[in-house]
Amino acid sequence: MARRDAVSIGEAAALYGLAPSTVRWWERRGVLNEPVREGGKRRYGATDLRRIGLAYLCCVVGRMPLDQAAVVTSGRATRDAWQGAIEAQLVQVERQITELEAARSYLRHALTCTDDDIAGDCPVLDAELATHTPRGRVPAPDLVTAARTGGPPRDESATPDPSCDERPCPGCGFPVPRSPRGRPRRYCSRACRQRAYRARHRE
Repeated sequence: MARRDAVSIGEAAALYGLAPSTVRWWERRGVLNEPVREGGKRRYGATDLRRIGLAYLCCVVGRMPLDQAAVVTSGRATRDAWQGAIEAQLVQVERQITELEAARSYLRHALTCTDDDIAGDCPVLDAELATHTPRGRVPAPDLVTAARTGGPPRDESATPDPSCDERPCPGCGFPVPRSPRGRPRRYCSRACRQRAYRARHRE
């Protein structure tokens, strides 16, 4: 007979608007502990439901990578360890906020353009490309020449991003960002992937 103080995986997941497959995935990745089973089926008590809620807060609200979220949610880490994981994610969130604020600023600026075709007619676009994109690191007088050089040189002084994997991107040498789904990436961006594709087809 099923415990009256526990619920099924479907009920546990629905409490937080999740699919049961997400709860299973979090369990496989160590974000959640395996619950007690009755008759081979998972059963979730009040503490399990609180832990799923904490996992939601870390992974969905806090956007933490699963390995970092597991430090916070597993209940097996020390206070220093789980606080360190949260602080590391805060650094990433603050960096993303800065990037988003820059994006908002530029998009608002772009709205002030009065030309029909920004790419073809805007008299200040070349200066903006040199200022706000890696094209500015290529010492070439025009875009075609700059593109033929193979792109900007790697910035050796750049600080590695702690959210990135160890292996470098074969296109630019920067660390490859982790995929939010946990799948490995080969290139750090679409631009590097396209550049590598063009290089292969020139050979």
